[in-house]
Amino acid sequence: MSYTATFERIEKKLLMTEDQYRALLPVLRKYMCPDIYFSSTNCSLYMDTPDFLLVRRALSKPEYKEKMRLRSYGVPGMNDPVFLEIKKKYDRIVYKRRISLGAEDAMNYLEKGMVPTPSTQILREIDYMRSRYQLIPAMVLCYDRHSYAEREESVNSLRITIDKNIRYRMDRLDLRKGDDGTLLLAPGTRLMEVKTTQAIPLWLAHAMTETGISMTSFSKYGHAYETVSAASSQHIILSA
Repeated sequence: MSYTATFERIEKKLLMTEDQYRALLPVLRKYMCPDIYFSSTNCSLYMDTPDFLLVRRALSKPEYKEKMRLRSYGVPGMNDPVFLEIKKKYDRIVYKRRISLGAEDAMNYLEKGMVPTPSTQILREIDYMRSRYQLIPAMVLCYDRHSYAEREESVNSLRITIDKNIRYRMDRLDLRKGDDGTLLLAPGTRLMEVKTTQAIPLWLAHAMTETGISMTSFSKYGHAYETVSAASSQHIILSA
């Protein structure tokens, strides 16, 4: 699989009901087309400190935030390619740096500290962040995604993804162990992410207005962490 090692873009997120999704779809298909990896199941292993410092910091909405995750497209086998990446956001701009590894090499690195070879600049950046925070596997998130690209290329380099069945787990922290988990949102709810280097096109802004879809601040990992934390707090109260 080919991939881009470095990204720099603006990302906007929107939550949709089933009805809003069905109303938006005809407009979306008019201007966008399925990309080369249109239908996929994305799986991510998020790295964090034992006390979840990175996600707690991100939820406070700082001007700058960063995270590290291991991503696969589908459940990987022992030697299937996965992508280890750091993602940073500053002043609304998202910067992503990632490398491709075999699944076993990636887990040996994340769990045992066995640094892959050869060394590259991006790997050194990843290793610095991992060592700085003493990161460990924290949560697996999986979802079913449809991806769209522009029918006609523009300066926006627009890409749209729509995710459903977002699910999470905090055990079996290895992408090779399946894509199951607890549903994060109500059935039928979809998360649309608009990714652009410039601005949201007028046709999409009009479609959002007509369907009542509005932008939101939403992090899959952050929302899952808050859900788990709330459940833990409730359990403590009930047990007291």
